[in-house]
Amino acid sequence: MASISETGHAKNVANFEDLISVCTGFGTAYNPTKNSIKTAAMNTLLSSARNSLQSLKTAKTANDNATNTREIAFAGLKKLSTRVVNALGATDSATQTVDDAKTVNRKIQGQRVDKKKPPEIIPVPENTPADSLPLQISVSQQSYDSLVDNFTKLIQVVTTEPLFIPNENDLKVVQLNTLLTNLKTSNTAVINAHTAYSSSMISRDAVLYSANTGLYDISCEVKKYVKSVFGATSPQYRQISKIHFTKPR
Repeated sequence: MASISETGHAKNVANFEDLISVCTGFGTAYNPTKNSIKTAAMNTLLSSARNSLQSLKTAKTANDNATNTREIAFAGLKKLSTRVVNALGATDSATQTVDDAKTVNRKIQGQRVDKKKPPEIIPVPENTPADSLPLQISVSQQSYDSLVDNFTKLIQVVTTEPLFIPNENDLKVVQLNTLLTNLKTSNTAVINAHTAYSSSMISRDAVLYSANTGLYDISCEVKKYVKSVFGATSPQYRQISKIHFTKPR
């Protein structure tokens, strides 16, 4: 279902309240036999619609906060990874070990390991937010999941190297593992928050746009009933027909 603006969804709910007010104003003349368009049922639907909008706002805020936290957590990762490789290179470690670390770091930095080869297609998890992915994901491997995976590999390289014993606290293996845990935690938090946000949008759309029972379809049924009672040219129908609702395509 294509989306309309958040303002559009809120406007539909606000207009539905206007619709109920007008129908209530008709007094006993508004007396449908269909339960779903009785004013009591309409008020219940209005309450559900308001709750769905509020739940979505709460979920969006949580998603935004989690995304911001993750962005901050990952901000210094590339610079730190390069420092780790340089620190390893400053030891008497085997050339092969240093090269392994450099290879992993190039992936963290988003560089191709071999520019002569075609880019490897890296699968992206379905729950990774689209706005957090770079344009060249197949080449740069810059999704947050890939960054966590490659940073894990870099830690594994230096952990198995007994000569890697830097004096700088943030380069020590224990600190690198602490950072890795934080990266994983922040990434998982975004995944969970995004799932909750997506679920809230589904719930909102169900309340507003489900066939036959959603706010949009109910408003159409109400207009049909008013038209049948008062007539297509009546002031009552003109009054209610001016209340507009939109539906995502």
